[in-house]
Amino acid sequence: MKITLKDGSVKEYSEPKSVIEIAADLSEGLARAACAGEVDGVAVDLRTAVDKDCSVNILTFNDEEGRAAFRHTASHIMAQAIKRLYPDVKLAIGPSISDGFYYDIDSEEPLAAEDLEKIEAEMKKIVKEALPLKRFTKPREEAIAFMKEKEEPYKVELIEDLPEDSIISFYEQGEFVDLCAGPHLMTTKPVKAFKLTSIAGAYWRGSEKNKMLTRIYGTAFPKKADLEEYLQKIEEAKKRDHRKLGKELGLFMMSDEGPGFPFFLPKGMVLKNTLLDYWREIHKKNGYVEISSPIILNRHLWETSGHWDHYKENMYTTVIDEQDYAIKPMNCPGGILVYQSEPRSYRDLPLRMGELGLVHRHEKSGQLHGLMRVRCFTQDDAHIFMMPDQIRGEIKDVARLIDEVYSLFGFKYHVELSTRPENSMGSDEDWTMATDALRGALDDLGLDYVVNEGDGAFYGPKIDFHLEDSIGRTWQCGTIQLDFQLPLRFEMEYIGADGEKHRPIMIHRVAFGSIERFIGILIEHFAGAFPTWLAPVQVRVLPISDKYIDYAKKVSGALLAAGIRTEIDLKSEKIGYKIREAQLQKLPYMLIVGEKEEADGKVSVRSRSDGDEGQKTLEEFLVSIQEEIRTKEIKKMKTEK
Repeated sequence: MKITLKDGSVKEYSEPKSVIEIAADLSEGLARAACAGEVDGVAVDLRTAVDKDCSVNILTFNDEEGRAAFRHTASHIMAQAIKRLYPDVKLAIGPSISDGFYYDIDSEEPLAAEDLEKIEAEMKKIVKEALPLKRFTKPREEAIAFMKEKEEPYKVELIEDLPEDSIISFYEQGEFVDLCAGPHLMTTKPVKAFKLTSIAGAYWRGSEKNKMLTRIYGTAFPKKADLEEYLQKIEEAKKRDHRKLGKELGLFMMSDEGPGFPFFLPKGMVLKNTLLDYWREIHKKNGYVEISSPIILNRHLWETSGHWDHYKENMYTTVIDEQDYAIKPMNCPGGILVYQSEPRSYRDLPLRMGELGLVHRHEKSGQLHGLMRVRCFTQDDAHIFMMPDQIRGEIKDVARLIDEVYSLFGFKYHVELSTRPENSMGSDEDWTMATDALRGALDDLGLDYVVNEGDGAFYGPKIDFHLEDSIGRTWQCGTIQLDFQLPLRFEMEYIGADGEKHRPIMIHRVAFGSIERFIGILIEHFAGAFPTWLAPVQVRVLPISDKYIDYAKKVSGALLAAGIRTEIDLKSEKIGYKIREAQLQKLPYMLIVGEKEEADGKVSVRSRSDGDEGQKTLEEFLVSIQEEIRTKEIKKMKTEK
């Protein structure tokens, strides 16, 4: 049989081989690092036998599917430890996730954070036992009986939801057996570096109508050093938590009177408006016009758009004049009504319409998280209406604009192309054309991307931009969605060069995504120390004593007149206290004024990036800070250089 490897080379074998045997034949080091295999694109166990011509890829921890197999094995080890310590616990589900794993359990006696150490100790014993993981299968009815005998009702429910002719797979390690599709490691032995990180509540199957279970989170790595690096990153993330910094820096607040509905405080509004000013600046430069559409529109509109059928569970609805209305979860239908407000010609296209629209979406209370997951937010939408031959050029222009935005803030990013989901509308032909157009634009730009099968919007495929922050976390923000469906459903038209009516094609796109979420990301990315152009307060003037308040006010007045966002500290405190307070507020600049400064007509400059910069004339300082603001420079701290 012929085995085609990832690099395109071919290995020939005269008899069947397991994936691990193929890995060992290629390299002993590769076999030691292997976590799973991939046969003809399907992730499998290393013990899987290969007996015919196919493609084989050996997956290590560096591969997403390999990492998933490693951490899924860790979740089984945790479940086994829990069952050893608490035999009456009922197991629900325990998948791997992007940065670790979790297991949902039902326990009569609630577990607390103090119990995690005990579970970890039992997990270490299981790892030392080097228990082989063995896969076996049962027909559906036997599988149900098997799990009933083990008194695992959640597993029984999962199996009962499967078709009657299903063959159900299980994994066994020592005395522990779990319902699982796999793949898994060969034994428990490699999972040496792990940590249980937190404990939380989670509804069974994510529904508030179901029982609240206990969810235990953890993470695992092949090497202790990698685990320690990850845990340090988590500690750093806690220090940067936007909820904590948002409160300390006076940016935003949340209230029990409106869960998931953020309040922006005065400094937060300065930050938000500065971002929106930048948004307007770059969109004007790139040929966009700005519109605003109503927050509430009637049911007929949402039925036409498809949202009433495909998205209603996430929408807030109301009744006005005995008719159903909805608060908009998206801006696109309003943008379409603006397009249709007057006849359009091919000479008007492409028409780029931007909207900073306030949208509302119903998020479950357990999923709300500061500014990152809210129930109302400002979406920096734009809708581009165009002819078929303009698609590729417009997509490339949007991708360049998004690149400009992310580069300004110092974000790296990667790109995903998301294809047709199951819950979609439109013809196969339209979906193929739309997907090929996005793929072609990415290829023209030379952007590396991965294909995310089945994760497109219900009306079209999309390109997602996942940005990486200063401590290596990724966030999905920008998106470009190509839509043939809404122009059809709304019977949109333009008059072509031939004098005939034609249907435009539509791009939905965002750069920031949710302004609120982007602000949350920026708070954590910069740890609250925003670049000067973005900082709510750019300069604080600190008089050494009350005797120099008049001179401090003169300096402050000159800065304010020059458009610099300035505060003056008039508290009767020692200068050391005032400096420390300004440092805690992460202000870019402090100007200290006393007898010498007043006599010389100067200011003593302290910057967040360089510390004490000595005395300067006010004119010198103004020139330098205005240039820093104009260029939107990001200054690194001395320790970061």
